[in-house]
Amino acid sequence: MPFEPGRPVLYRNVAGGELLAVRPCRVVSDDERGLLLWLARGSVVGVEVAADGRGIRSMPFVEWVELEHRVVEATWQGPGILKFFPPDVDHSVWFFFDDEAATGAWTSGRRGESGRTRRGFANWYVNLEERAVRWDDGGVAGVDTVDQDLDIVVAPDRTWQWKDEDEFAERLALPDRYWVPDEDAVWAEGRRVIKRIEAGEFPFDGTWTDFVPDPSWPVPHTLPAGWNRPPA
Repeated sequence: MPFEPGRPVLYRNVAGGELLAVRPCRVVSDDERGLLLWLARGSVVGVEVAADGRGIRSMPFVEWVELEHRVVEATWQGPGILKFFPPDVDHSVWFFFDDEAATGAWTSGRRGESGRTRRGFANWYVNLEERAVRWDDGGVAGVDTVDQDLDIVVAPDRTWQWKDEDEFAERLALPDRYWVPDEDAVWAEGRRVIKRIEAGEFPFDGTWTDFVPDPSWPVPHTLPAGWNRPPA
């Protein structure tokens, strides 16, 4: 069954049966186009760190895999993000917005009381990941994905560039410890999305670039009970 609009759900990264990251979101819509979620700036999140508090990007991957890890609470410091999950594909598309537009204080392309123009939509971000698996425990629900690390950053004019190629290659060098089994499949998925980007096809056609979240949605400051349930 589709998730109801406005329902809190968790976006979680998992790998090898372990939980790596948790981001509480709100359902914007869930229909034949796919699932659309909102992550608000200032939201509590769960992030995986080593015993000394460093994250995976603070050290070589060969060092990271030898350490013990845990998930700790932190605060999402980035801008508000729409996360879109098309059906039956191995990626999601994120819509980044500046802070003022994300809080609804400004409308994209218009002038506020100060007379300054604020840009609402900032860019798209294609997150290559295994297709999301839904779960619903009643009181808490979410989607679990395996992040494949390689990404594509897309400007509003649809110019694009690959992101994290070096990180992807570094981790592929340790196939016994890395959670991505098929490098070629990840690159192929990215190239399929690039064709849609260059053609200006949905969701790269301007849909949702004027999005403003419901002002009644509270920013979550605690993770709900059940956030650490086993991966789906």
